[in-house]
Amino acid sequence: MLSAKNIDLFYGASQALSDVSLEAKQGEITCILGRNGVGKSSLMQAVTGREPVRAGSITWNEKDITKLSAAERARLGIAYVPQGRQIFSQLTVLENMKTGFAALPRSQRKIKDEIFDLFPVLRKMTRRRGGDLSGGQQQQLSIARALVMQPKLLILDEPTEGIQPSIIKDIHSVISILRQQGEMAILLVEQYFEFARDLGDKYSVMDRGVVTLSGEVASMNEEEVRKYLTV
Repeated sequence: MLSAKNIDLFYGASQALSDVSLEAKQGEITCILGRNGVGKSSLMQAVTGREPVRAGSITWNEKDITKLSAAERARLGIAYVPQGRQIFSQLTVLENMKTGFAALPRSQRKIKDEIFDLFPVLRKMTRRRGGDLSGGQQQQLSIARALVMQPKLLILDEPTEGIQPSIIKDIHSVISILRQQGEMAILLVEQYFEFARDLGDKYSVMDRGVVTLSGEVASMNEEEVRKYLTV
């Protein structure tokens, strides 16, 4: 289980997160909802070790990882699919996927067939350069690259952003399958309310760097949550 408690994060003198707490459990999807610029991605940067926290603690499976680097956290099984995909445009699809090997011991550096089963379009494109893929295909590649790491915590930051509806359905199906397998905890950052609601088990709503609402998706007050998503 991931547990982030009372997190403060600053960029210079500007505070991005204030007293934020969050949990994510194996076999569940925890959704982080909110408008642009409210701190969702900053929270993911804190969890993955890409930005240091000023206060608070982060534990993973009862191990304090607050001071660990992003690379050390990746080796513990924390995988991040960043907003904007950030694939390597000049590398082939296969080479992009193999960059996920960096977090694995040499004996485990193999791309499992199950990943291509989840994203069959990538099986046909292994030699194509990442920059030649459509936005939806790049998003699938970014998720596949994270799965190569054999994660125990999968963080998806705005996976539907700028993606065509047909690919959104495919990504929805993949996330559902991963939850059903019950082998990982999933953190899903989203603005697309219906996508998050249909997938999530737990939710937290952020506004101006703080968590304003949280709970079980099954008992969510949708009208109250939507107030924090509309501009």
